[in-house]
Amino acid sequence: EMQLVVSGGGVVQPGESLRLSCAASGFTFSIYTMSWFRQAPGQSLEWVSSITSVGRPHYPPDSLAGRFSISRDNDKNMVYLSLNSLRTEDTATYYCARGDGRVPQSIKMGPGTHVTVSS
Repeated sequence: EMQLVVSGGGVVQPGESLRLSCAASGFTFSIYTMSWFRQAPGQSLEWVSSITSVGRPHYPPDSLAGRFSISRDNDKNMVYLSLNSLRTEDTATYYCARGDGRVPQSIKMGPGTHVTVSS
């Protein structure tokens, strides 16, 4: 059974950074694309980034790639999302998921962690 455990959220000030971590178990992590999504209060779910099994990142067009960075460690069954130069509008619940964010039907969503950016 797939299990994803997310950590790293919190409250930060604008301009600061966070790194979110997602620990995977219960499936062969190294063969799956992994993704991050986020949902801001009152907003719909938004795809943030995906990373292929071999570590190639993908981001939505005109997106957060300049400030956010996805990575993974297949030896540790971990996927990470580094959030830099955070803005108040980045406040959201961030979700780890198995699958490719460009292929919604492939997604199995995991738990989320709250990120609050506030001065």
